[in-house]
Amino acid sequence: MYLNLLKSLNRLHPRAWDFVQLSRLDRPIGIYLLLWPTLSAVWIAGNGSPTLANVLIFGLGVALMRAAGCAINDFADRKVDGHVKRTADRPLASGRVKPREAVLLFAVLTGISFLLVLCTNASTVWLSFGGAALAFCYPFMKRYTYYPQVVLGAAYSWGIPMAFTAAGVDVPAAAWLLYIANLLWTVAFDTYYAMVDRDDDLKIGVKSTAILFGDADRVIILTLQVLSLGCLLLAGNRFALGGWFHLGLLAALACFAWEFWSTRTRQRDACFKAFLHNHWAGLLIFIGVVLDYALR
Repeated sequence: MYLNLLKSLNRLHPRAWDFVQLSRLDRPIGIYLLLWPTLSAVWIAGNGSPTLANVLIFGLGVALMRAAGCAINDFADRKVDGHVKRTADRPLASGRVKPREAVLLFAVLTGISFLLVLCTNASTVWLSFGGAALAFCYPFMKRYTYYPQVVLGAAYSWGIPMAFTAAGVDVPAAAWLLYIANLLWTVAFDTYYAMVDRDDDLKIGVKSTAILFGDADRVIILTLQVLSLGCLLLAGNRFALGGWFHLGLLAALACFAWEFWSTRTRQRDACFKAFLHNHWAGLLIFIGVVLDYALR
């Protein structure tokens, strides 16, 4: 139904589907991976009772900024995507969208996101500039460093301190534990994603943690995921989160164990499914946070 709704946009403009694909709205997995930890922070910052305004602002902001990040990512990769099997048919690589149109879409989506942030407060507005800068810089990092996933993690986690300032409180030290946890988790799941393209990336000179980790990739990914859960456990203790939250962490650990087992052959499809599967880990942790506050 969701995809059919998006495809119906072609009735409004014949090129609408090209821009839907450019912003990856037809593949909402990136929204989910960004949404669950951000909403978890919104709930914790609101002590279990976040305002409807903050839920809507951060929910819509996640969708918009992820779409903006995809647009600028494809702009940065426009000369290499055509050499990668999985990305050869993307709108920019195939010539269906022009580079300047991708930059314009990034600017428009970022601008709309900024309008949402203006509905919060000055501290959150100032923090938002850091998030926008990280979203813009990430796609270009794979040319210069083997750690672009770390920059992505920093960008994907930026909504966490913003959630606290938007709730009208100072960002506590424990919030940075949430930030570090999400950064580690993002590096882990995006390394699974990078493993899908590793052979192509080696040929064209694109860098990633999947290339850096080599044969130790799966062990390092699982280690990062466990460290992420450890940071969440410490943060949960600081925020007085109890049994339901801990059950969410255990469920996420089970997800990570399944991903480690399922990628033992390192086949592309298995690595991609492991990447997608992280959505469930994030959702289960979010559910644990909500239930822990709701059932006290």
